[in-house]
Amino acid sequence: MLFSSILFLLYFLPATLAIYYLVPRKNIEARNLVLLAASLLFYSWGEPVYIVLMIYSAFLNYYSALQIGRAQEKGRSGKGSMLFALFMNLLVLGFFKYFGFLMDTFNSLTGLHIHYTALSLPIGISFYTFQALSYIFDVYRKNVGPQKSFLRFTLYLSLFPQLIAGPIVKYRDVEEQLSVRSTDWIDFGEGTKRFIFGLGKKVLLANNFGALYAAIGALPDSDVSVVTYWIGIGAYTLQIYFDFSGYSDMAIGLGRMFGFEFSENFNYPYISDSITEFWRRWHISLSTWFREYVYIPLGGNRVTVPRHILNLLIVWSLTGLWHGASWNFVLWGTYYGVLLIIEKYVLHPYMEKWPGWVRHLYTLVIVMIGWTFFSITDFGAMKKYFAVMLGVSGHAFANMKTLYLLRTHGILLALGMCLSTPAPMKWFRERLEKEGHEWQGIVLLMLILILSIAYLVFGSYNPFLYFRF
Repeated sequence: MLFSSILFLLYFLPATLAIYYLVPRKNIEARNLVLLAASLLFYSWGEPVYIVLMIYSAFLNYYSALQIGRAQEKGRSGKGSMLFALFMNLLVLGFFKYFGFLMDTFNSLTGLHIHYTALSLPIGISFYTFQALSYIFDVYRKNVGPQKSFLRFTLYLSLFPQLIAGPIVKYRDVEEQLSVRSTDWIDFGEGTKRFIFGLGKKVLLANNFGALYAAIGALPDSDVSVVTYWIGIGAYTLQIYFDFSGYSDMAIGLGRMFGFEFSENFNYPYISDSITEFWRRWHISLSTWFREYVYIPLGGNRVTVPRHILNLLIVWSLTGLWHGASWNFVLWGTYYGVLLIIEKYVLHPYMEKWPGWVRHLYTLVIVMIGWTFFSITDFGAMKKYFAVMLGVSGHAFANMKTLYLLRTHGILLALGMCLSTPAPMKWFRERLEKEGHEWQGIVLLMLILILSIAYLVFGSYNPFLYFRF
């Protein structure tokens, strides 16, 4: 079930909100039970069998954390229980997400043709596994105590607003909210507003950019040109931003509607003037997870230069692999690892002297090239796309199809570029703060909601890119 679906918007969400708020505010355990039941129903809607995997993960990590806590009470470290939980979590993630990838790679390298049954990927397994691991690590480090209530811990792991696409929520950030939280009308209204804005980003913007990218990818060879393929990857660049940041906005808004405060996951990454800054603004919860639980334990930057380079390559290869069981994702992650190394040790003193617009253009081009690695899993198709983009394929620089695409989608592309910066929202907030203009915000929200629902009712293109992770 997707947030951007009629089933969720018109049935699941209203019913869950109604039942949740019928429960007295002081009865937090009953409210938690309502949210847990709704979350398990939400998760099981697509593939009910994988609810067993979710419950298994909850039992595994709940009891492992208790074992760590008991060991530490007796003066021991609890390292054995931590390593057991780490191994079992990675085993489950590896089996369901990477088994097919490993078998395909093995068959390709050996020339064998070992048959195996491909497994469907459990929705959100990468997200809830990383949440579980952050909890285990924090208990082991004594940053938090083990949660005694299985109900509260399972709710933390399965809470539907952030279950299938993040943000990756650390237990310590919501520990108190699992036992004490309240929502007034202001919080609920702000959450609703954030959800509707996210819905609009996903449905009205991301879906249209995705349709444009898909159409360009399906063009016959005679219609292909250098500029057309750059328009295509530009459309994908905007699609993945509005798709994922829109879903994060919806998750944060939903959380607030139920009394939870989730951390921000995006901060206008396309205004960055370096790759380093880009990754401080893009998928913030994942970047901070890898920094806290992988990069720093490896030694971070407090090591020799060769070791630091190795640390960066390890972290970014794993970041790529987290996104998908395919070599293009590993290549994409390694690409960013190499670029960050080059920025730090080669380009940094020179970049400080570049004009701001040059740094910004450099970053955007690098990011767009990166999305080409990310979006195309077939290396033959990827090679062709790059050859056309770089003008070495023999295709025209531009053609009539290019002009047609610019004429029919130019305004959409310009709107997307504008809305990927903070300027429009800043202007809108300043306007609403003026006395007597509050009604304009309400009208805009209602318009976004109505148009989004109409698009979902009458449209057929509604993918979600991070759903597969």
